[in-house]
Amino acid sequence: MSFRNFLAAMSASPLVLFLVVAGFVLAASPGIAATATARDANSIQLGDVTYRLDGVDAPELDQMCIDDHADPWTCGLEARDQLAKLIGGRPVRCDDVGPEKSFGRRHRAICTAGDDKVSLNEQLVRLGFALAREPVKANVKPAASEAKAASRGIWKGCFVAPQDFRAGKADGALMGAACRPDRDREIRAALFPEELTMPPNCSIKGKLAVRARVTGNIGIYHLRGCPSYASTTRPDRWFCSEDDALAAGFRKAYNCRRPK
Repeated sequence: MSFRNFLAAMSASPLVLFLVVAGFVLAASPGIAATATARDANSIQLGDVTYRLDGVDAPELDQMCIDDHADPWTCGLEARDQLAKLIGGRPVRCDDVGPEKSFGRRHRAICTAGDDKVSLNEQLVRLGFALAREPVKANVKPAASEAKAASRGIWKGCFVAPQDFRAGKADGALMGAACRPDRDREIRAALFPEELTMPPNCSIKGKLAVRARVTGNIGIYHLRGCPSYASTTRPDRWFCSEDDALAAGFRKAYNCRRPK
């Protein structure tokens, strides 16, 4: 049967035509993808769209924590890897629940992998690799209380809330089962090192800057090849992409041009 005859046959059956068209729209929906990438523990990329997990505030890729043996560890990378394991290469559906005002043009979403009945949002929080964040439509608060009580994930050690790390708030409240008041200075020095380790493939430098607030940002980012890149020492943040930097509230340095 030719394609034209096929369409003619379909038009003779409105119900069948509706189901076919509806199925096409569903398959083409930006909220569903066979391949999903965990950009970090807070966000999932489906095709060209990046969704921020609603109700979730996880450590950033360049964030450090203290484990239960008082040793520093890259908790942001581990949290991202935990999200990737939860996805497990399965198709992911992300239901858009509204814009994320604090993170650029991204939207918040409740995401589910495969045939799971529990969202990735809730699973990550229950594992202890993310905190509950307001405002939320995803019901993750019980999971957050459970993870804290059981000292799971980052709760087994000591850390600062991701929002305090993003703001460079070195005097933020210490959280976790291994926080020792008599080691406060040493712990904070480990959580906010003078030279923050660059995560793999994340070479964009970010510096917190008061002058950036004029444009509604909290800092400025510098790309490789920019005149300001080499002179920007001891960055406050490292980003893997310009989109990540923009989403975190940083603007591009005015003297910066994308390398050819």
